[in-house]
Amino acid sequence: MTDAEIRRRSDYDRASVRWGDKMRTLGYYDGYLGFLSAPGFEAEPGRRIIDVGAGTGAFCEAWVAINGHPDRLTLLDPSAAMLGRAQDALRRRGVTAQGVAAHLGEFDGTGYDEALAAHMIEHCPDPLRALRQLRDLLAPGGVLRLVVSRPHWCNAIVWLRWRHRTFARDEIAELLGQAGFADLNFYRFPSGPPSRTSLGIRAVRAD
Repeated sequence: MTDAEIRRRSDYDRASVRWGDKMRTLGYYDGYLGFLSAPGFEAEPGRRIIDVGAGTGAFCEAWVAINGHPDRLTLLDPSAAMLGRAQDALRRRGVTAQGVAAHLGEFDGTGYDEALAAHMIEHCPDPLRALRQLRDLLAPGGVLRLVVSRPHWCNAIVWLRWRHRTFARDEIAELLGQAGFADLNFYRFPSGPPSRTSLGIRAVRAD
C-alpha cells in the first residue's frame, strides 16, 4: 500500500464518525430508497445479500427498510470503523449482519442472490476486474444493484478529496457486458445531490 493509499484509508476511517449522517443530509439514503423501490427495480424478500464497499450501511439499510430481514447479510468494507457503524445501524432495525474488513478481491464468498455496491468500483484501480469479482459473488441469475458516479462538475469536487473516477452510461454498460452481466436497467435519481452525482443500474448475472 502506498503512502497516499495509507493516508486515504486513515481519512476514510476518520470520516466514519459523521459519514452516515452526511449520507442522509445529502439525500443519498432517500435516493437509495427510491432506487430500490422503483418499478422494475424491486427485490424479493428473504434473500442472501452482500453489500460491497458498505461504508456505514446506507444502501443495505435502505434495502432492509423496503424488503425486511434478508436470510443472510454480509457487509464488506476495508474499514472496520465503517463496518461497526453499519452493523449498529442495522442492529437498530433488528438485523444482524456479518462484517468482513477486506477489499473486494480479498473475499472469496459465493452464492449470493444479490450484491449491492454503491460508489465502490470508481475507487478500484481496475473497474472491469472489480465487476467480474462482483459477478463471481453471485449465484446464477443473481442480481447486482450498482450505483456509480457519473460525469458532473459536482464529482470534480469529490475527486479532490477521494480521487475517484466517473462513468458515462455507455461506458458502464459496456463494462458490465464484458464482466458477464445482462438485462441492464438504468435508474436516474430524481433530485438532490444524487441526481447530479449518481447513476443506478440493476444487472443480472448472465450464465
